[in-house]
Amino acid sequence: MKYTFACKKISLNDSVKAYAEKKIGKLDKYFRSEPEATVTFSVEKKNRCVVEVMLRSPDGTMFRAVAEDPDGDMRGAIDSCEQQIDRKIRKNKTRLAKNLREGSIKAEVPEEFDLHEETDFRIVRTKRFAVKPMSVEEAILQMNLLGHSFFVFRDVDTESVNIVYQRKDEGYGLIETLDED
Repeated sequence: MKYTFACKKISLNDSVKAYAEKKIGKLDKYFRSEPEATVTFSVEKKNRCVVEVMLRSPDGTMFRAVAEDPDGDMRGAIDSCEQQIDRKIRKNKTRLAKNLREGSIKAEVPEEFDLHEETDFRIVRTKRFAVKPMSVEEAILQMNLLGHSFFVFRDVDTESVNIVYQRKDEGYGLIETLDED
């Protein structure tokens, strides 16, 4: 597995990074080819340690987990992230093997890992609306006026469909769509 480490508002020693490599490396067994792991360490208010792990296989399949430890223990947050991603893979292993590109996930995961599998996604409501051209600022304003946590719009400059969303840290995020060639 290829690792990339990022630290925000903290500097870590190599033992924590080695621990992360060891724990996250256990997830390598689920992938046919070598995935990339991005591990971000940060410290928030009142010494809460936050770890974010993003796993990306070469074919583009992504798994993400975020965990925090209020006691200031990075190792506990790393353990929690590893368990979250492991649960996601095990829970959806059949669906991932069927629906994703051939060979992205090993289908032969041991049977003791079989958990409750959702066989059906239940859509309870469908909305249709026109995606109007507007700037990012207008989209954020519209989202706030509606009281939603996200808003879909067409960028006035690029004509691409984009999404703005409210982040947990009180900021905003922007997802820009790209045309696949």
